[in-house]
Amino acid sequence: MRAAGGPVVVSVNGSRGAADGPAVPMSPQDLVESAVRAVAAGADEVLLHPRTPCGRESLSPRVVGPVLEALRGAGAGVPLAVPASVTAEPDPAERVGAWTVLPDRAVVCFAEPGAAGLAEALLERGVAVDAVAPPGGPAGPETLERLRAWLVRSPGGARGGVRVVAEIAGVPVDGPTPGPALPAGLRGLPAGALLLFGRDGAAWPALRLAAQCGTAARTGVGDVLHLPDGRPAGSNAELVAAARELLPRPGAVRAGSR
Repeated sequence: MRAAGGPVVVSVNGSRGAADGPAVPMSPQDLVESAVRAVAAGADEVLLHPRTPCGRESLSPRVVGPVLEALRGAGAGVPLAVPASVTAEPDPAERVGAWTVLPDRAVVCFAEPGAAGLAEALLERGVAVDAVAPPGGPAGPETLERLRAWLVRSPGGARGGVRVVAEIAGVPVDGPTPGPALPAGLRGLPAGALLLFGRDGAAWPALRLAAQCGTAARTGVGDVLHLPDGRPAGSNAELVAAARELLPRPGAVRAGSR
């Protein structure tokens, strides 16, 4: 039975490589097996970075299509997401337009040029969008406001095809006890339209914040390599299981829920 609150997304590899340890799946077969085990441990969605046999991230339909088909054929049974732009691909819109096997969701970074057009193209193809906008830092507020303005005028945003993804980079004090605070630029957005996550030291505080707010949460070796108690994680499934232990159970009242 799934826990209450928003869905849990597992980032099965991200930008990690073999040097990051044995928990990172490298081969296509390992990637599929790791994702399926993470779903069995409680993941509601899978985010993966498709890679060529030599390990380079790619948006090529010859790379994206086979890994999506392999995951679906292995019985993953949950929505699958991939990045819609990577540094190795100079024209992501062209690559995305060439996809013959579509993911359920695609990640678009609104700090990059052409993000709104890329997101619209994905929505027109029936692919939901995870819109990444950094809520803090010099470029954060401007990027987030640009995203919010696009959501207002976008039919995709109005019909719920867009989810805002925010990285919680620090753990400031919120009230009398130390803990993460929801960035001001995200307040007012419905919980169902938000995904919160952190990397490395911020990963578990961000997940607790997501649990408090009822938003989607994210874990996996793409974001963090250690468990809440500091021990190295052995797999994506182990990270997902630990995340599920921190999330409210069905029928529980979430502290700080909006």
